[in-house]
Amino acid sequence: MSAIHLTINGQETTITAPPMKRLLDVLREDLHLTGAKEGCGEGECGSCSVLMNGELVNSCLVPILQAEGATITTIEGVAINEKLHPIQQCFLEKGGAQCGICTPGMVLATHHLLDKYPHPTLEQIQEGLAGNLCRCTGYMRIFDAVQQAANEGSPAP
Repeated sequence: MSAIHLTINGQETTITAPPMKRLLDVLREDLHLTGAKEGCGEGECGSCSVLMNGELVNSCLVPILQAEGATITTIEGVAINEKLHPIQQCFLEKGGAQCGICTPGMVLATHHLLDKYPHPTLEQIQEGLAGNLCRCTGYMRIFDAVQQAANEGSPAP
């Protein structure tokens, strides 16, 4: 067991866990932050995506020891004063959120994308979300939601 110090959604915390326990499992089991989902467990679907030190990562691939000293943002840390973040609102309005399995990862991927490209092209949106799989929407509604969020100038989490 190792004591891991990190900041999650703005809160400094210390977790005692086996060093190779996945960040995803620590978030879901130990911290009860269940927004990140286990889809494939192999880093292929993006359902478990979180921001770690500002970079989009698949939490199913990150051993908790690697998160020592890191700043993590999960979907639970995106809302502003318990109100949907503008990106979340755009996903809702454009029908980009359906079953909800991919949505947390898509929203965080959108944050990451808009941080790099505030006014992305369709190609940049497609590339920015390429690591996130959705089986419900056909992607067009998601792309529309990202474009709307960009047009509205959504703030970073």
